[in-house]
Amino acid sequence: MDKANRQRELVREFSPTIEKYSILLKVWIGILIAIILVGFYAFYLQVTKGHEITGMRDNVVWGIYIINFIFFVGISYSGAFISGVLHYYKSPWKNAISRIIEIMTVLSLVIGPVFILLCIGRLDRLHYLFLYPRIQSPITWDIIAIMTDLIGCFIFLYLTFIPDMAVLRDSQDLNVPNWQKKVYKFLAFGYQDTPEQRKTIHKLVRSMSIMIIMLALMAYSVLAWIFSLTIQPGWNSTIFAPYFIIAGLYSGVGVIIILMFLIREIFNLKHYIRKIHFFASGIILLILSILFGYFTFTDYFAKWFSHKPDDINLLNTLFNNYFWEFIFANYIGVIVPVIILLYRKFRTPLGVTIAAVISVLGLWLNRYLIVVPTLETPFIPIQDTRPEFLYYTATWVEYALSFTGIAAFCLFFTLLIKFVPVIPIQGIIENEEEAELSITEPNNLQ
Repeated sequence: MDKANRQRELVREFSPTIEKYSILLKVWIGILIAIILVGFYAFYLQVTKGHEITGMRDNVVWGIYIINFIFFVGISYSGAFISGVLHYYKSPWKNAISRIIEIMTVLSLVIGPVFILLCIGRLDRLHYLFLYPRIQSPITWDIIAIMTDLIGCFIFLYLTFIPDMAVLRDSQDLNVPNWQKKVYKFLAFGYQDTPEQRKTIHKLVRSMSIMIIMLALMAYSVLAWIFSLTIQPGWNSTIFAPYFIIAGLYSGVGVIIILMFLIREIFNLKHYIRKIHFFASGIILLILSILFGYFTFTDYFAKWFSHKPDDINLLNTLFNNYFWEFIFANYIGVIVPVIILLYRKFRTPLGVTIAAVISVLGLWLNRYLIVVPTLETPFIPIQDTRPEFLYYTATWVEYALSFTGIAAFCLFFTLLIKFVPVIPIQGIIENEEEAELSITEPNNLQ
């Protein structure tokens, strides 16, 4: 089968996912929009009434907003790193999962920083961060890193989209509105899939992959320095940068596995997203869970063994007020995935996905334990103050806005994979061409 016919066949195969909106899909989109509307109402209340309707106070100035920020940005950096590695080494597996990773990366990097804005009490002064930046501050470094990474990830995603935009532009079998065809034409940027153009795209993607990998490492290290460069007990640690990088990879791989499983089952793509992808992802998640467990143990063991009064006070806060959260985050969230993934018979798509869900929940709770109990354990104990000013409890407004972030991620992800095939068409064709070449080459050499 020649290339043109194969393209038409693949377009016909993926066209139902682009053309049709089933009843279930419409209900799903409606639920997500409803959650987002509730979030807008919660945001309106927070802006008009101030932070007093949240659980944040003078003592605990950061709550689940900053935790969501760390979590989403960690997912984005993880996706950028993994996608960059797959493209740089030209992994044959990249074409099955690369688009999932790339969309996840960009959306997480767009949604994550929004939670920082929710922490700011005076949004009308936001522009001062850019007009009068304090270059000595790690927060300024983080703003620069996030903006640079966001631009890089957008360019990287767009470059990987161009070949498929050209295929959809030229397809006569795709029944979509005229405006959508015009968008395909505009985004294809005149691409005709000539050998020269294909070579140029591959060079650009490979060059960008190196930059994306370096940006991911530097940007998440800068985020860790926001904590570790303070003198606050619980944060002032020299291992926080590699600890955050491992944690980001751990959460990112977990989210990728969950998305792979959902897309595989919903769109019936088992012949593209195969068991071997889950098997390999399970091994990677196993290695990362062991590394994450090691860093977590090292961090807490150093605090306990040093017997510094401030560190002991922090550990007492953890064990007295957050015992079950500590158990789930640092034992169940690490040991259970290890037990599941350690045995080959459990490395099925469902088994690996269950391990990924547990690891993602445990990782989010671990971020919570890094932020909140630390702020509840100040240098100087605050006396004669109401308990709600000393301790943090998230309100419905914070939970509503948190679920709004998740809903926005799911909504934009759903709309994007309804706009462009979730499995790159050109990637499938290139894989098949390389497979045919590997079969015919030995005969040519004889």
